[in-house]
Amino acid sequence: MKLPVIKHLTQFIEDNDEDFVIETIETLEALTEVPSLKDEELDVIGELISNMYGAIEVNKMIKEGTPKKEALNSFMSRVLGSIDK
Repeated sequence: MKLPVIKHLTQFIEDNDEDFVIETIETLEALTEVPSLKDEELDVIGELISNMYGAIEVNKMIKEGTPKKEALNSFMSRVLGSIDK
């Protein structure tokens, strides 16, 4: 996951609507079933999907009243914490 990408997607959600991102995730998930995709291509799609889910999670925290910067930092701390374990 990349914080700049999640931050940009979070702003996109704020400016537009979360439904756009959810529909994009669904589209990308459907693409992962194409049998001719290479591992590298699947990795890129997976990275995009995880960043989009991250942005949705950050947006949820913002809606619950967490300041944007704090929500982003908190989310990334949780991600990094789960990687270390």
